[in-house]
Formats: sequence, structure tokens, C-alpha cells
Amino acid sequence: MSKGKRTKAKKKMKNSTKFIILLLLIIAIAGGILAYQIFTGNNSTLNNEENKEVASEPEPEPEPEPAKQVQIYKGNDRPIAVMIDNHNGAWPQAGLNNAYMVYEIIVEGGETRLMALFKGQNLATIGPVRSSRHYFLDYAMENDAMYVHYGWSPQAQSDISKFGINNINGITESSDIFWRSKEKSSPHNAVTSTEKILKSANAKKYRTTSTKESVLNYTTDEVELTSETVANKVVIPHSDLQKVSYEYDAENKVYKRYARNKAQNDWTTGEAVKTKNIIITLCDNYTLSDGENKGRQGLKNIGTFNGYYITNGKAIKIQCTKSDRSSQTVYKDLDGNIINVNDGNTFVHICPTSAKISFE
Repeated sequence: MSKGKRTKAKKKMKNSTKFIILLLLIIAIAGGILAYQIFTGNNSTLNNEENKEVASEPEPEPEPEPAKQVQIYKGNDRPIAVMIDNHNGAWPQAGLNNAYMVYEIIVEGGETRLMALFKGQNLATIGPVRSSRHYFLDYAMENDAMYVHYGWSPQAQSDISKFGINNINGITESSDIFWRSKEKSSPHNAVTSTEKILKSANAKKYRTTSTKESVLNYTTDEVELTSETVANKVVIPHSDLQKVSYEYDAENKVYKRYARNKAQNDWTTGEAVKTKNIIITLCDNYTLSDGENKGRQGLKNIGTFNGYYITNGKAIKIQCTKSDRSSQTVYKDLDGNIINVNDGNTFVHICPTSAKISFE
């Protein structure tokens, strides 16, 4: 082979080698790109799937706290209203701390009588129980309560019949329902229990459940009154004979009760008689002309009257409206708003417009 031909053959081989190397390099680069795309594509798919999995299974939200419920007035047990003797010979009384409301109103001779309202309680001793006065029926009716008493005035006897009130009269009940305590003297020693009251109510086929809403607008949020009237001590003179006072226990946020300058304690537990709320309604009483000359009283309690709401060491002025004998009393502040009342027991004092209520 000639020299020229050998040179051409070498060049041709070199070019073929370069082409093969270039082709291999292109294949390698293309393979790398393809591998990268496959790898990143797989990772992206995996990430998407993981994200989908996380998105499809969100972490559970925390359970909301259950709403607070009013404790002083709950359930469907029908209230029981019991007339409680408040003569000093009847002190101490049993059960007042377990009542959701206690009404104190004047009776004859400058004395007062109490009506304690119980709902869903189981009390072995309540009392001493005393006779009925007709204006107490107004507050038993507005609470849809069975009415428990030991005797009655002629006016109360007539109105119990007139209004068809489910009443339990100790005078006509057996000694199994009411009994006399040997710890006190008659007539200040008649007592009963919630079990015995319900036994009598069932025998009389009285309704023992109720869905009626409470008279007071209770709230579970603590009511702190915005007022300049400090009420660490409250004095309520019902008459020259019966002066009631309350002293605020700031640590426990309740008022301790005193009557005629004497601390009031529970008969069975020995604990101080306490209340969370105090309501005062200022309306006048008068002496009845009933021919018996016993000084029995009437009460001008239908209409709108001034008063006070007291809780947590403060007092505000309110208006108390009762449109008729059986309707619920509406308690409003001076701006016309129904007052919110702390979730706790309440003493309601109905006393003359001339009473000199004082706060310290």
C-alpha cells in the first residue's frame, strides 16, 4: 500500500474513533439526564404522596371544655317551699343553707317569717315549720313550688283553696310526716324532712317535677358589681324588733347572717348561715281589719318597687316588678336590664319603704 493511502486510512480511523467517543459521551450525558429526571420524579411523587398522606390524616383538635352549668337551680325536681319559724325561740333553724332562695317578710307583732325553697335536696330535718300567711303564697306560686306549712291564717286558708295550691299542712298530717322535736318548746318545734314531704305529695298525687325557669337570672360567670356602694356590712331593719344584718366574708365570697345582733347557725350542722346574694324589695305592709284583732298583716307587693341587689361586697339599686300574685318578680337595674345573679343561694328581704337600709 502506498504511503498516501496509509495516511488516508489512519485519518479515517481517527475520525471514526472520535465519532464513537462523541457518541458514547452523548449517550452517557443523555443517560445521566434521564436518570436524574427519573430520580427527581420519583422523589417528587413520594413527597406528594407523603404530603397527601399527612393532609388526609390531620391531627385531632383538642376537645372543647364543656359549658359551665348553673348549680344552684338545676334538674326537674319541683321546688318545695317551707314556712320556717323565725321567732327567737325557734333558733337555730335547720336547712336554710340548703335552700336556693329564702324569703323574709314581716308578720304580726313585728316578727318576720321565712319561706325556704328547696330543689333536688335530701334533708333529714327542716324547720321548725310554722303557719302560713297569705302573701307568702305569691312567692310559692312564682317558683311553681309545693307549699309546706303547719297551720294557716284564715286568709291563707282561703287563698290556698282559691288558687288551687298544692299544700301540705302539718296539722292535718300524721306524726310520720311532721314530728315535734324535744330540743325546743312548742309551738317552735315542728319539723319535717324532704323524704316525708315527697311521701305526702305522692299520696296526694301532686306533681313533683317542674320545667319552670328560675325567677332569678343566674350566671356561671362571677358577677362583680360596678358600684361605688361598698357593702361589707348590710343592715336591714324589718321592724323595731327584727333587725337583720350580713357581714361579708371576702375569703369565701359569701355573707354571714345575723339577726337581732346574734349570729345565725344551722341547727343540725352548727355551720354559720350564709348567702351568696341578697335582694331587698321595699314595699309596705299594713294591718288587716279581719275582725280577729291579732295584728295580722297584708302586703302591697303588686307593682314596681325600689330595692337593692348585693353580692361580693358591693350593692346596686334595682327595681322589682311583680305584675300579679302568681307572676314571677322581675329584677332590673336602673338602666332597665334584667340583673345577672351569682350562681349561689339568695336571701330575699321584703321590708317597708321606710326601712333605713345601711351599708358599710
